[in-house]
Amino acid sequence: MPHPHLWPRLTVPVIALMLGTLVAAPTRADDSAPVAEPTDYSLTVHPDRTGPVISDSMYGVFYEDINHAADGALYAELVQNRSFEYDRADNAAYSPMTAWSEAAVAGGTGSAATVDDEQRLGERNRRYLRLDLDGTGERGAGFGVTNSGYNQGLTLRKGERYDFSVWARTDRPSTALTVGATAADGTALTAPLRITARGDRWKKYTGTLTARTSAADGRLTVTAGGSGTVRLDMISLFPRDTYKGRANGLRKDLAEKTAALKPGFLRFPGGCIVNTGSHEAYEAPGWERKRSYQWKETVGPVEQRPVNANFWGYNQTYGLGYYEYFQFAEDIGATALPVVPALVTGCGQNKATDDPALLRRHIQDTLDLIEFANGPADSTWGAERAAMGHRAPFGLTHLAVGNEENLPDEFFARFTEFREAIAAKYPDITVVSNSGPDDSGTTFDRAWQLNRDADVAMVDEHYYNSPQWFLENNGRYDTYDRQGPKVFLGEYASLDNRFSNALAEAAFMTGLERNADVVKLASYAPLLADANDSQWRPDLIWFDNETSWGSANYEMQKLFMNNVGDRVVPSTASTTPATTAPITGAVGLSTWATGAAYDNVRVTGEDGAPLLSDDFSGGDAQWTRATGTGAWAVEDGAYVQSDETAENTLVTAGDTGWQNYDLRVEATKKSGKEGFLVAFGVKDTGNTYWWNLGGWGNTRSAVEKTVDGAKQTMTEDATTIETGRTYDIHIQVRGRQVTLFLDGEQWGTFTDDKPAEPFRQVVTRDDATGELVVKVVNAQAADARTRIDLGAEPASSLARLTTLQAAPDAVNTADDRPVAPRKSTLRIDGAQFTHTFPAHSVTFLRIKE
Repeated sequence: MPHPHLWPRLTVPVIALMLGTLVAAPTRADDSAPVAEPTDYSLTVHPDRTGPVISDSMYGVFYEDINHAADGALYAELVQNRSFEYDRADNAAYSPMTAWSEAAVAGGTGSAATVDDEQRLGERNRRYLRLDLDGTGERGAGFGVTNSGYNQGLTLRKGERYDFSVWARTDRPSTALTVGATAADGTALTAPLRITARGDRWKKYTGTLTARTSAADGRLTVTAGGSGTVRLDMISLFPRDTYKGRANGLRKDLAEKTAALKPGFLRFPGGCIVNTGSHEAYEAPGWERKRSYQWKETVGPVEQRPVNANFWGYNQTYGLGYYEYFQFAEDIGATALPVVPALVTGCGQNKATDDPALLRRHIQDTLDLIEFANGPADSTWGAERAAMGHRAPFGLTHLAVGNEENLPDEFFARFTEFREAIAAKYPDITVVSNSGPDDSGTTFDRAWQLNRDADVAMVDEHYYNSPQWFLENNGRYDTYDRQGPKVFLGEYASLDNRFSNALAEAAFMTGLERNADVVKLASYAPLLADANDSQWRPDLIWFDNETSWGSANYEMQKLFMNNVGDRVVPSTASTTPATTAPITGAVGLSTWATGAAYDNVRVTGEDGAPLLSDDFSGGDAQWTRATGTGAWAVEDGAYVQSDETAENTLVTAGDTGWQNYDLRVEATKKSGKEGFLVAFGVKDTGNTYWWNLGGWGNTRSAVEKTVDGAKQTMTEDATTIETGRTYDIHIQVRGRQVTLFLDGEQWGTFTDDKPAEPFRQVVTRDDATGELVVKVVNAQAADARTRIDLGAEPASSLARLTTLQAAPDAVNTADDRPVAPRKSTLRIDGAQFTHTFPAHSVTFLRIKE
């Protein structure tokens, strides 16, 4: 994932894709609803030509523990904070008793406290619960704790069994423990489970609860009877019905939806959680709680695995660890593709760790990881794998080092050491590098230069852009060097879960397949999101405690991933007639977590005629507070925004019909994290351009274009902004060309004239079925009436169709699934026929050759 400054900020709810412009689309709610006139196209298939082979693992999934995607989600554990390790290091609202409360039965009394001392269960499981029992109350009295689970509670289903376990010790010869589940109102959901703990050494006790009725607000209570002191840890409740029935397993519906994609690979465990925080281990003397994801901490018995502070603001237990990832990949028929830290942090931290001994340790850990995955059962780490239940090797073929590092030279120096060590011992492993956090720019260019010069096998690209960008960049990989490194598109998405986003991504995916000789792997990101608590949108699969649903993007990915084909069949198609209008809009000033002063704003037309002039001597009456945020005031003859915590404080002036103008302004950073945001071409808060000087924590500068709230970068460099210095900013807009000047020197220029083609196609051949798969995207408000020439007579006059069609703003939810595939057949008349592809649709035709 990129730095949070790049997170989507969507402000305009309804978008449709038409002729390179995002506009409100007509609908077909009834026969009288207005519909655009059909557009005519041609599509010609060339079966006599040879296209690139498509990798069996072309499309996969990327899993990261973001959006609470592990604990309380894919990892099926129902008890939150089972080992009492929650901490303020994870989240300021956490404590060791988060999700726990004291519970008394029949007048039982006592005290409960979490303790960190030498009586603990293990060195890496440092806290436990101590119950001091008073021995008072009625017959059957008890005192203990209740766990409230995740979100609204534990979800239990009538008739299903749940496996309980706890580690316990008592200072009495024996202590009776009673376990049961209730609804939030106290209604019993299970019969009580009775366990006798014996002796003052830690021992694991187990039992089974069967749900008498279903509930989504369950609570788990554990009480102890009698007197004395009882110590408890790792209090756990797992559904028996996990994916593939595995112990310490996965939530079935989420795993099944992932498997239904038929992914070729599983990239894990991240993402930002891989390369942020300390690279030290969880050990004395520091017991670092904010660490990069280090695989050795995540294998072995779960009670011996440490916890960690998750980069996304919560706790991760490591119950879902590397062994479980490898097993999951195998279970869904995917190749495992792990990512290890390169000792250069990313995701806004941007720090290189200069510690040769620590680097050597991480390199050795990576070599040991390969042995864990592929080594024989009698090797050191192969034996660890076998002890966990998998004697046969997992068959690891690819391994990535690093994730979105923004320091390309520092990263590549360390990557080279990893790569050389792996090549020396495991020459058959493909070591994957990366190109930073964006689709272009100085980091991207430098990273690619280093990768090309070193003849790296594969480079991981990441980008999150607007639907407009995806429509404009179908040909991105057409010009990549066929002899250079191959591309792993490890993370991409168009910043929302509306059907229009899925259409734009589909149009782009036809370009990925057409360039399958360059793009060998691709995965949408992220995979999972908790509807109750998420940090990122869009996502493939959404869920709550009771159910899960695929987003519009999921349905699109599933359509492509289930119909890849074995080889591209070359094809050509006509394009959509389009007209290009000049960049038009008002001007604006903004800040992001920064205090800044602006003065002497001047806007002049191409002929020099003044359009706006403001030295703020008369106040700020010419400006409108577009976002309503920030603390704007005229101070000492300048327009000052003084709130360092406010983000996107945009104020605007002028006419939205302005075009071909020059904007000049003096800007001074007064305090804060970043620099200036000077806007032009402003239609509204969701449709604008701005020059972001000193953005991303004052690490770089860029011009960003926003269409319906979704951003894309037009040009960038490494410019940073000094506090207290006044800068002369000049933006020149001519037609679709923009030229930018900083202190009188040209900083950059770009022309925003790429066509956002809404009609895209690709054809592949499925060897197993002997079919051509004609894939057509029509991302516009008009039907596409298309003359198709197959280039050869088909073997059957019936084609099988799968169509996704919906309103552009359609969103799948827990209760409504407007985006779903529709299957049908089409009678075709020979090699040439006409078919009309509906507006806002993707259609796959399977035609027997």
